[in-house]
Amino acid sequence: MPVLAVNKRAKFDYEILETYEAGLVMLGHEVKSVKTGHISLKGSYVTLKVGEKKLPVAYLINAHIPLYKHAGRLQGYDPDRSRKLLLKKKEINYLIGKKQEQGLTLVPIKLYTRKGFIKLEFGIGKGKKKHDKREAIKKRETDRKIRMLTKRKRE
Repeated sequence: MPVLAVNKRAKFDYEILETYEAGLVMLGHEVKSVKTGHISLKGSYVTLKVGEKKLPVAYLINAHIPLYKHAGRLQGYDPDRSRKLLLKKKEINYLIGKKQEQGLTLVPIKLYTRKGFIKLEFGIGKGKKKHDKREAIKKRETDRKIRMLTKRKRE
């Protein structure tokens, strides 16, 4: 399961409550570009909209996939276009209910391949306050100091 892209800000800015896996609908040259590692999840999010046949559909918004360098010139290609997520109807209905709760959002966490298919892991996240982020930074710093001290003692 090679990881192609990670949204590093997701776990820093949000407390992830649940995670989901979804397939992505992409064009051929986008798949080649993603598999070579050219994708950015920075600033992207998942939204639910009413799609074809008046059914709710999940979309990945603001993920930047540049044009594959060997694809040639494609007229009108938008690297930041919204991409449809492949989820079951039951999962989408559950996500609609969760999204209506106060302060919850759908955050992409990482993009990876599984059996040749590109999958997106996203989570239901609750935004962290500034003091929560400070606590996370403080904990990370103390853990690093403890590791350094135990490493010195072993030597």
